[in-house]
Amino acid sequence: MSELRRRLVHASGAVIPAGFLGGVVSWRVVQGLFVVGAAIAVVLEVLRLSGRVSWRVYDALTREYEQDNPAGYALYMLAGAATVVVFPASVAVPAVLMLSIGDPVSGLLSGSGTGLKQGWVLLATFGVCLGIASLLAVPLSAGVAGAVTATLADGTTPVVRGYVIDDNASIPLGSAAAMWLVAAV
Repeated sequence: MSELRRRLVHASGAVIPAGFLGGVVSWRVVQGLFVVGAAIAVVLEVLRLSGRVSWRVYDALTREYEQDNPAGYALYMLAGAATVVVFPASVAVPAVLMLSIGDPVSGLLSGSGTGLKQGWVLLATFGVCLGIASLLAVPLSAGVAGAVTATLADGTTPVVRGYVIDDNASIPLGSAAAMWLVAAV
């Protein structure tokens, strides 16, 4: 699967928050959909990692470093579910959109490599994430905190004991926590 297709799949995660913003679904429905999606992702990952299923889509959507570790899509759903359950919609929605929109934009600009991203890519990522927060009426200081956190989470690929700390988990949780803390002060 091409990198563009992978990024489009990533961006499809904006559909549920967009439904909430458009008044199509309630916040409770958003929470429920994310929790059900996370549960399905866990089951699929257990099956994939145990070798019980080996679907071609896994080869297309998982990266080399995810072959023997939980894949990004599962971390995306688990962190998204945790974000929408723990945080209020006012920060959870922008945080999930920073992941579903900001991260693929950053990936397209930088290619699929790992490691520290170039400064202009980080600046673009920050701008996209701050734009998301601003469009959703997040107070400026909280929006900046969320955008900085999302940019830092996206901008590097830390490895701890051979395990890649995936930005699919750190972007929504980190940016939501940052916005919530700054807004609370």
